[in-house]
Amino acid sequence: MIHETIPLWKKGEYRGEMADGFFPYMNTYVLDGERRRPAVLICPGGGYSFRSAREAEPIALQFNAAGYHAFVLHYSVAPRRHPLPLLDVSRAMCLLRGKADAYRIHSGRIALCGFSAGGHLAASLGVFWDKPAALGAQGELRAPGIEPGLNRPDALILSYPVITSGPYAHRGSFECLLGSGASPEQLAEVSLERHVSDKTPPTFIWHTYADEGVPLENSLLFTGALRTAGVPFEFHVYPEGVHGLSLATEETSDGIRDPNPHVSSWMYLCAEWLGETFGD
Repeated sequence: MIHETIPLWKKGEYRGEMADGFFPYMNTYVLDGERRRPAVLICPGGGYSFRSAREAEPIALQFNAAGYHAFVLHYSVAPRRHPLPLLDVSRAMCLLRGKADAYRIHSGRIALCGFSAGGHLAASLGVFWDKPAALGAQGELRAPGIEPGLNRPDALILSYPVITSGPYAHRGSFECLLGSGASPEQLAEVSLERHVSDKTPPTFIWHTYADEGVPLENSLLFTGALRTAGVPFEFHVYPEGVHGLSLATEETSDGIRDPNPHVSSWMYLCAEWLGETFGD
């Protein structure tokens, strides 16, 4: 196993530099051997205010067990604002393709996986990968190291994602992403069901009916938009379970989110779907 920490930006490139000294980075979980493998880039949730450890390494290790290289993205969160997190994930996808030989990645089989607000970030790249917000475009200039096409995920995996800024929004996520004084136009810009197109990658998505933190309607709106755009998807709704279940196993339980053997089936179903999508 190769465990490394990869900075996303060189000194002077990161637009979110602050006194706290945070710079975005990835942790690698690269399997041994010479075989080229597909990969999964993971965006933990946390309402754009932190990054949940429960949705980081435990997820990476499960994808390793299914035969995938895995990478965990430590992206920009509040007080840093949009589009900094989107630029981080856009840059990360390009970095992985640039390091495909070094890490033995099948560069045409890289999935982007996100949880809750991390699901919003993953889906944002899925719909905006060729748009100025994901390219860091300022006039004719793009952010360093971001190339349209190289930043496009080959598949999306969305776990109880934040999607809409409308009536079913998780308001805290959007306040952290945009600030408390965001205009209706700014909110509409990051309401992702409005921006799905036939360029959006195929998607695996799951949610629980009982989720009161991020209502099921978020996933319903996104899958409805995928259907309209003609993008294939697999969608699972589990009847029980609070928000933020992660793997729904003992390992990722925290006293509030108890193990749920039925919900934990999502990882098996996802790996099966991903294998079929990638033709593995």
